[in-house]
Amino acid sequence: MAPDTQIGKIEQFVDEMLNSHPDFFRVGIKIKPTNNIKIFIDGDKGVSIENCTRFNRFLYKKFEESGFYPAGDFSLEVSSPGVDEPLVMQRQYKKNTGRHVQVAFTDGSIKEGKLIEVTELDIIIEQVTGKGKKLAAQQLIIPFDNIKTTTVQIKF
Repeated sequence: MAPDTQIGKIEQFVDEMLNSHPDFFRVGIKIKPTNNIKIFIDGDKGVSIENCTRFNRFLYKKFEESGFYPAGDFSLEVSSPGVDEPLVMQRQYKKNTGRHVQVAFTDGSIKEGKLIEVTELDIIIEQVTGKGKKLAAQQLIIPFDNIKTTTVQIKF
């Protein structure tokens, strides 16, 4: 079966499952040539290990029942995208409002700041510069069309 057909069928299984779990959403699917299927799911309030385990069991059973992979010739992993994975959906941006992000632009430049707003067409980040009395905040409106990747930055 062609990879596009496989991914389409898997997306259908995942979306059917998530219809009854509206706080969660599909972020991506990767299939290795060895039929190792990786499904990335995120949630408006995060995804616990218990959620991933429950989703994995449900989908594994669904794959077996469908005969999609003859003789059970597949492995399945369900996880949330790692913190180092770029944000790919507007819903992920909204979930991460208030966090520090790094935005790589399509022209190669990079900006960092606090994600303060997400709209249909763009995001707004706030950059703080200077120290003490010279502290200044600047808001940048960044259209999605100009964004190559956005990653959440973990600050300690």
